[in-house]
Amino acid sequence: EVQLVESGGGLVQAGGSLNLSCTASGFTFSNTWMYWLRQAPGKGLERVSDISDGGSLQYYEPSVKGRFIISRDNAKNTLYLQLHSLKTEDPALYYCARECNGNNCRNRGQGAQVTVPS
Repeated sequence: EVQLVESGGGLVQAGGSLNLSCTASGFTFSNTWMYWLRQAPGKGLERVSDISDGGSLQYYEPSVKGRFIISRDNAKNTLYLQLHSLKTEDPALYYCARECNGNNCRNRGQGAQVTVPS
């Protein structure tokens, strides 16, 4: 059974930082391109960032480029997202996912809430 479990969400003031983690199991993590998506209240899913199986290729949604950093540790089956310089438009439920076609993903975790008070 595929499991993706996010952790590390929380409340942080604008300009602050958070680190999200996603622990994966039930599939060969080291062979899998991985994704972070987010969903803000009343909005659709948005692709935030993704990373190739070896970690050498990364994509960032333009609004987060230069502020968020995606990485992975294949030995630990763990995906990371560092969120820096958080803005009031960043609050959302952040999901890690695999096998995504656009915003449609075969598997997604339960999400980690990120809150930035306005």
